[in-house]
Amino acid sequence: MILKKLIYSLNLNLRKLILYLAIFSVVSLFIISLIVSYYTQKHELIENALSVNLEYASKIANSSDSHFRIMQKELAYSAQQIGQHFHEPQRLQSEVDRLKYQSSYFNSVVISDTKGYFLSFAPLSLNLPKDKVNHTLGFKLSLEHKAPFISSPYYGASKNLLVFISQPIFDTQHRYLGFIGATIYLKKDNILSQMLSSHYGYKHNYMYVVDQNQYILFHPDTNQIGKLANTYVQQHLIAQNYGKMRVKDDQGHEQLVGFSRIPATGWIIISQQPTSELLKEASETVFELLIGIFLFYLLIFFIIWRISYLISSPLSLLANMASNLHRPEIDEKIESIKPWFVEVLKFKMSLLMSSKYFKETISELNFHVNTDPLTHLYNRRGLDLSVKHFMENSIPFAVICIDIDYFKKINDSFGHDQGDVVLKEIAENISANFRDEDICCRSGGEEFIVLAAMLKLETAVELAERLRKKIEITPISLVGNITISIGVSHWPTTSQNMKTVFKRADECLYNAKADGRNCTRF
Repeated sequence: MILKKLIYSLNLNLRKLILYLAIFSVVSLFIISLIVSYYTQKHELIENALSVNLEYASKIANSSDSHFRIMQKELAYSAQQIGQHFHEPQRLQSEVDRLKYQSSYFNSVVISDTKGYFLSFAPLSLNLPKDKVNHTLGFKLSLEHKAPFISSPYYGASKNLLVFISQPIFDTQHRYLGFIGATIYLKKDNILSQMLSSHYGYKHNYMYVVDQNQYILFHPDTNQIGKLANTYVQQHLIAQNYGKMRVKDDQGHEQLVGFSRIPATGWIIISQQPTSELLKEASETVFELLIGIFLFYLLIFFIIWRISYLISSPLSLLANMASNLHRPEIDEKIESIKPWFVEVLKFKMSLLMSSKYFKETISELNFHVNTDPLTHLYNRRGLDLSVKHFMENSIPFAVICIDIDYFKKINDSFGHDQGDVVLKEIAENISANFRDEDICCRSGGEEFIVLAAMLKLETAVELAERLRKKIEITPISLVGNITISIGVSHWPTTSQNMKTVFKRADECLYNAKADGRNCTRF
């Protein structure tokens, strides 16, 4: 019921219907295309971002692995050289200086004996005490392992958060003498920051490093260094060497993560990007796509709008003409419609046939309604319509009233059937005497009226006289010769008032009868 009321309220025609359907289709397709495009772009961007983050992390992990292996080799070479000159302080100091200053790998380099005393260190600005045992985590574990070692982050004797890398020192008899160690200060400029900082900032992408115990070794935000990684990283990254995933950080923000493990150290390089920042690009891409799709659908809608006009215009015109079949010029208008598809052609042909049938039916009805059934002349109704038409169009006309003389005597002498024959004969003579545009009527009984259009009074009298003389000399079967009396008046010559004109014609007819009949008076 509501749908019907809505349809009625829209006042739909064919063109509106086509346009509404087109609008619905175009808008629906536009919205669906927009949604599909957005989610497709979103999915592709996320997958690409995950792959890129994994690729970045893998490249940095491989590069870092190479650097750490070089650092370990350098420390191992120095440990071998020191083992041969372990008791020469000058050689020890020369070696730590070389390691510290020949590259940017290490923030500091130290040599310790088996008890944990400093033997040499660089830079000398550290001013480390050589007479005290160092109990820091790096020293302790290096002495315990007596093997190549990389520590978790801890605060060293210099009060810096650092990672300690060490190599054991053995003499030529393979007796353990101590170790040589190097530090990477995590909160200062170091090899990790040099490798990772160049990748920081793209679409808010950034990298950070966690060790085997999930402590953060490097992070663009230095406040995060030394802290535990978020819970999700702890649970899912520790058992894998590389991968990609979508995770939520401690604040609940989704991150796109790619990670890879450094084989030499077991550390994990993590490259991540906030999903929200990435999707801003998706929104921009979809907006650009939206403009393109909108322009395309606008073109489609314009084409449909034009086609709807071509489809609906002839049908609408024909539909309007269908309600005006009574108009005389309607056939020409229907013929002027140019059909360009078969339905319009069929509709047009049907309307032409309907118009023809309608006019024939109306003509037949008018004939029966407005004509006398005996004489086939107009009756009183037809007479009134003709008078109205002449007056509305300001057409002057003569009113000729005709009466058959002694008609009652004919009926009494020959019967009513023969009287009807006389009426028909008189009607035929009247029709033959006047023009096609003149209106010939039987006004009642033996009385007839002729409306002679566009004639002067004198001309109308002449025609009336011609009719009277013709009837006078024309015998009718079984009856013989009969006569008629005629009265003539004229509109607007006689009067502007139509009643006065007819009254004057009746008076003239009465005068003709009073003057002995078979004559014309005006």
